[in-house]
Amino acid sequence: MKSKKRLAASILKTSPKKIKFAVDALEDVKKAITRSDLRGLIAVKKIVKSKSNEQSRGRARKIASQKRKGRQKGRGSKKGTKNSVVSRKEKWMTRVRVQRDFLKELRDKKLVTSKNYQMLYNKVKGGYFRNKRHIKLYLTEYRLVEDKKEKK
Repeated sequence: MKSKKRLAASILKTSPKKIKFAVDALEDVKKAITRSDLRGLIAVKKIVKSKSNEQSRGRARKIASQKRKGRQKGRGSKKGTKNSVVSRKEKWMTRVRVQRDFLKELRDKKLVTSKNYQMLYNKVKGGYFRNKRHIKLYLTEYRLVEDKKEKK
């Protein structure tokens, strides 16, 4: 019977584990010798290939639809580190670019001297400032911004 199962599996192009013989047709299966005999039994449904147990996607679809609405996105459902979405380097680059652009804007408007600009630029490079607002606070605290009224 083992060899018959193997032959039937090769005919149906599946695993021998998935081949089922009809209980009332066991005698016919025993008598079957050739591949054509087995093909005949397959045709009359005495040898059947069982369905594969596939995983249902219903629950997955439900969760996906919830996530599209913005649900189930809390801390508990996140995988990976806090830097896995936006890396440390990316965060650094965006922060530094914003700060440098702000300094260039100040220099172009002649609100900061070139000496102070260089000093601030180096502080940005060293990671001294947290953000653009921090630079503004620093400028007011140390009175580095030159008023246009004074120059007249």
